[in-house]
Amino acid sequence: MSVRLLNLPAFALLLLLLAGVAVQAQQSAPVSGESLTLDQAIALALHDNHAMKIAKLEVERADEDISAAKTYRLPSLHAYTSVSSNLANNELKVPNPANNLFPGLGPFFTLNDSRKVTAIFAASAIEPLTQQYRIGLSIKSQRVSREIAQAKLRQQQNETVDLVKKAYYAILQTRSALSSVEEALKSYKELDKVTGDYVVQQVSLKADLLVVQTRLAKVEYEQLELTNQLATQKEQLNTLLGRAVDTSFEVAGVPEFTSFETDLVAARKIALERRPELEQARLVIEQATLDRRAKKSEYIPDVSAGFVYLTPRNYASVIPKNFANVGVVVSWEFFDWGRKKHQLSEKDKAVEQAKNGLKEKEDQVLIDVGDRLRKLQQSAQALRVARLEESSASENLRVSTGRYKFQAVLLSDVLQSQALLAEATHEYQRALLGFWTAKAEFEKALGEDK
Repeated sequence: MSVRLLNLPAFALLLLLLAGVAVQAQQSAPVSGESLTLDQAIALALHDNHAMKIAKLEVERADEDISAAKTYRLPSLHAYTSVSSNLANNELKVPNPANNLFPGLGPFFTLNDSRKVTAIFAASAIEPLTQQYRIGLSIKSQRVSREIAQAKLRQQQNETVDLVKKAYYAILQTRSALSSVEEALKSYKELDKVTGDYVVQQVSLKADLLVVQTRLAKVEYEQLELTNQLATQKEQLNTLLGRAVDTSFEVAGVPEFTSFETDLVAARKIALERRPELEQARLVIEQATLDRRAKKSEYIPDVSAGFVYLTPRNYASVIPKNFANVGVVVSWEFFDWGRKKHQLSEKDKAVEQAKNGLKEKEDQVLIDVGDRLRKLQQSAQALRVARLEESSASENLRVSTGRYKFQAVLLSDVLQSQALLAEATHEYQRALLGFWTAKAEFEKALGEDK
């Protein structure tokens, strides 16, 4: 027993030193690889994220569609070629004009073109006139499509920023938990060593050693689990940033608590103005209205000005070699059995459908903003509780350590206080990360891009 009593103070001092290291380890971790701040991660994701690139290309495609739609205002130019051989025997007989005076003479003369390969070359230029109104509506519709693609790009920016923030905070939370486990592992290894010596000296039971070794094995398993989880989370963040999944980096520290908007009415007003989903819904209404106007314009006859040039080759010499015509082409389906009427009615229903879609999205946004704000307020309150618990645990450890010096408490009480402080510190870090995650979701609900 004397050996045990002599070693306990030294062992207690060692554990207390480890406790101090454990508290500090909650705030920092060994750095391997580049240091990546949250702002840097967001900037990388907005530039290199694959989903962002797809959304940007969609906007560029819409630009090309607008340019293509504008070309329909210009004349359409076509060239035609026909090469053929006549299979029929074309014979033209001119009757005898003096058949009454000289009967029996037969035809005056006969034209018989020999069978041969012939060709016709033609070119046309058709300029739409009354169709310009419908073409203008089509161009406006394409521009609205581009605005929709731009709104989808903004929505993708919001989602990408939100995903990056959540992935970043998840890494911080896992790293904080891993730091706690690593420090606990150091303590258990030292405890395993000391307890093993006590068993050899026959001042502790082997059962005590087995208990320590079991706890040590559990902590080692937790360390392995958290290490693997951290590696997977980093790979997922690298994918969001659009770079190689095996890129090594370390995240920066957790930012401290900041104030936030608590006025629900003001927050909902901001969301109704900024949310890209609502902008898309409004643009869908505008596009549906343009489609209806374009369908109604089909009642207008299609009038075009045209020029046609035609030249036949290898025909009879009496056929002219060139034909050039300028004129007006009119096309009008004056009766369609009610088809346009039904199509126009369908467009009316599409407009009404789009308006109902906007109202539904507005209600969803209002509910989402309220829910996110309430969760943010809850996380802020949880953070205050965690901060108080950490302060209380720190004070308890200080008191227990002071009383242990005067042998007023047992070593187990000091160790328990140290464990409670480590747990409280970890809970505070988790609450802080939970607050920032809730704040990121609230910012997304407001429609903020960054």
